[in-house]
Amino acid sequence: MDPLIASMKVAASGLEAQSTRIRIVSENLANARSTGDVPGADPYRRKTITFVAELDRSVGASLVEVDRLAEDESNFTAEFDPGNPAADEKGMVKIPNVNVLVEMADMREANRSYEANLQSIRQSRDLISATIDLLRASQ
Repeated sequence: MDPLIASMKVAASGLEAQSTRIRIVSENLANARSTGDVPGADPYRRKTITFVAELDRSVGASLVEVDRLAEDESNFTAEFDPGNPAADEKGMVKIPNVNVLVEMADMREANRSYEANLQSIRQSRDLISATIDLLRASQ
């Protein structure tokens, strides 16, 4: 396969992986304060994503893919909020294990990775166009 086309496929797999990562981070941020509905119920549990490099024989290169989505098993924190429907008899409510600062940093990194993959596709496209222009000019 043409190396320029292969580079575009590799970058496209990166775009898809980072898009999924951005979606997971967005879900975490949206549910950062989602508590349970009844006393003692567990709140939203942070989701995590892992990637794996898979060899694509048709491309002759490793493509990034989502390996698995999982839940963060770290402990919940508790805060005093006796008016919350999820408050126990002591007025304590379990709070999701989502750290907004960590999620924002992860979002920024995913966004930059997405942009880098997009730039790789643009560069490959420009090189393919330049090659076609050279071939037209030599006829």
